[in-house]
Amino acid sequence: MQWEIVIGLETHAQLNTQSKIFSGAATAYGAAPNSQACAVDIALPGVLPVFNRAAAEKAVRFGLAVGARINRRSVFERKNYFYPDLPKGYQTTQLALPIVAEGGTLRIQVGDREKDVRITRAHMEEDAGKSLHEDFHGMTGIDLNRAGTPLIEIVTEPDLRSSAEAVAYAKALHSLVRWIGICDGNMQEGSFRCDANVSVRPVGSEKLGTRCEIKNLNSFKFMEKAIDYEVRRQIELIEDGGTVVQETRLYDPDRDETRSMRSKEEANDYRYFPDPDLLPLVIDEVFVELARAALPELPQAMRERFMSGYGLPAYDAGTLTASRELAAYFEEAVAALGQDAKLCANWIMGDLSAALNKDGLDIADSPLSSAELAGLLKRVKDGTISGKIAKEVFAAMWAGEGEADAIIEARGLKQVSDSGAIEKIVDEIINANPAQVAEYRSGKEKVFGFFVGLAMKASKGKANPAQLNEILKKKLAG
Repeated sequence: MQWEIVIGLETHAQLNTQSKIFSGAATAYGAAPNSQACAVDIALPGVLPVFNRAAAEKAVRFGLAVGARINRRSVFERKNYFYPDLPKGYQTTQLALPIVAEGGTLRIQVGDREKDVRITRAHMEEDAGKSLHEDFHGMTGIDLNRAGTPLIEIVTEPDLRSSAEAVAYAKALHSLVRWIGICDGNMQEGSFRCDANVSVRPVGSEKLGTRCEIKNLNSFKFMEKAIDYEVRRQIELIEDGGTVVQETRLYDPDRDETRSMRSKEEANDYRYFPDPDLLPLVIDEVFVELARAALPELPQAMRERFMSGYGLPAYDAGTLTASRELAAYFEEAVAALGQDAKLCANWIMGDLSAALNKDGLDIADSPLSSAELAGLLKRVKDGTISGKIAKEVFAAMWAGEGEADAIIEARGLKQVSDSGAIEKIVDEIINANPAQVAEYRSGKEKVFGFFVGLAMKASKGKANPAQLNEILKKKLAG
């Protein structure tokens, strides 16, 4: 039987406010355990929550960025359940009336194919604390610093059909929340984490299969592996005559498998009810327009501008708009070079990205500024150096040896464009290889590369390739 994979994602993005969603306690990461958990965060008797306006502004900003409808009136509810790191015994969240309602979409690219993923809703809620299981002599420590940190939970429709699509969506969402400045996206610190609802059904069936939720995926690599494993598990289970049970599962990266965590709860298990300490949140048109004004040019609009304005293919435009910092670097390099956006794109996506990845750096930490890279590309454009020599100069610039012009001068790397000097090299090579000349003249044009290689070696890589090719063809033609 052929199976169709059905995936929906729920993503928790921590909003980067300075204080918590219902208290004035700090949200800074890395403080000593329990030093940033105030009386409101742990619900001591007699304390009352006060809503953080900045959290609403960031949530609205997200809704506008994905084109969703903003509820002008939303309500906070208490979701009751017990976890050791949930000090209140309930979580303040939104259920019936979230701040961001349906209607939003996020466009993803998988290979050369684009797809719109529907956003069901995005609601605000508070984060729980954190359980620490190491270095406590067999005991678990509870750190409540994170308790009360504002989140938005972003829920998709079950529109994703493979682990590749799920990862593409998660990466696009991760880029977007950082792009619009509402979340730092640090997955290692738990600022951005995903839950994947995975099910399978026979191809052609309209009925959804029984889903399992894989919790707290905080790496794109683990997300892909967890979904692929869970799909295999469910298909094998059904084909062996078993039944998939709706449950929550965890992914174990050491064993590369998912395992059961608990049976899946339904909404009625949480006994939701409106929080009696919080009035409904009402926002007006002025508030929404202020949030809209805070939005930068969005990734999709920038991708389209890069294609129409710079003449870049869709792949290049998508890659260069993976982050605002990368897009800005590209535009600055093009402006400094004055032309040839494709040359800038090729070097940024190629040599620069490879060097950044090798050293584990973000574009913001690049040792080469956009102006310095443009300085190197100017020398390629004006024929001072060849593309091959440019790679040598780039490596030296990356190592901190200075700017392109200084390195070219110090190493004597200027390209030989003197036609007389190139003719002399070509004549010597032709005279030394009569057999290969005869082969070329008999129609074996592949031998041409043999002559190019010898000429470049003789010129120590400095011969102007265009001139060399022209002179070689003329001489070999007799």
